[in-house]
Amino acid sequence: MLPWSADLAGRIDEHEFTSDLLRGNPLGDPHRRPLWVYVPPGYDDEPGRRYPTVYVIQGYTGYLPMWRNHAPWRQPFPELADGVFARGEAPPVIVVYVDAWTALGGSQYLDSPATGRYHSYLCDEIVPWVDAHYRTLPDRDHRAISGKSSGGYGAMITPMLRPDLFGALATHAGDALFDVCYRPGFPKLARMLRDSFDGSIERFLADFRGHIAGTRETDFPLIEIYGYSAAYSADEDGTVHLPFDDTGAVVPEVWERWLERDPVLMPRRLEYAEALRSMRAVWIDAGDRDEYHLDLGAQAFRRAAEAAGVKDDAVHFELFDAGHGAIEYRYPLSLAWLADRLSP
Repeated sequence: MLPWSADLAGRIDEHEFTSDLLRGNPLGDPHRRPLWVYVPPGYDDEPGRRYPTVYVIQGYTGYLPMWRNHAPWRQPFPELADGVFARGEAPPVIVVYVDAWTALGGSQYLDSPATGRYHSYLCDEIVPWVDAHYRTLPDRDHRAISGKSSGGYGAMITPMLRPDLFGALATHAGDALFDVCYRPGFPKLARMLRDSFDGSIERFLADFRGHIAGTRETDFPLIEIYGYSAAYSADEDGTVHLPFDDTGAVVPEVWERWLERDPVLMPRRLEYAEALRSMRAVWIDAGDRDEYHLDLGAQAFRRAAEAAGVKDDAVHFELFDAGHGAIEYRYPLSLAWLADRLSP
């Protein structure tokens, strides 16, 4: 009953997935993870039918049970997604909700010696398991990935890294154009470290782990930048390098490692351009008042897709009236659009 919950026309199967690749990860995070698989209305009535799949990944600090969070007068995405199929607004697909939480708040869906093998966990464990246990259409032309913010980042880079698995994507306000979305914040972060922790990220981490998270102004900005650094610029021994020095200026050799994983710049490499060009469907959107300037990142990624040779009729690009938050109502729009293009 609204607003507490809504009956689904389809069904969400809740699994606990045991990952060999996350076992013994550097942060000591659980290798057993929740995994939700939504099957659309009619799935049980047509045992011979197979379905496309859309993998949904979360933004920074996101973990799977948060999909149930309700805001006043609004429905969470699993209910909104179910409504798309219940009303017959798009061909039915299987929707897979993936957990990639870490003790740092997220993984950016990359393999990292500082956090763990979250890219491989998604691609080499979760995808094959879903294909083996559900009636999917098990090929890249019928498989997409979608996400918002850091999830939108993962949705951009995962198909470029694994075009054999994913043939479509939807990114909502995804992290992109690092010089614009990340770099302007470095001086403020350097001040936080200087004024509260004598410039030491190690002192911050010790302090962060010793009190209730979010009770200090420095908590979320500094754990976030450390988490990104763990994803983008960690050495093989797990040492994490921040991309700026004590003045807030970039450290060139570290910043270059970040830029190598910027979705806007990745297609400058031939293999990533070819992968992006092979996409059947690319949805790109963001609020035009995004606090992190990810609307500008969306514009830049649209241009990168065009430069890579992605056909105009394979792209949906839109800037809409919003900031960074409370844009969950956009997700079912891209889901329906992807479903149309993934279906046989």
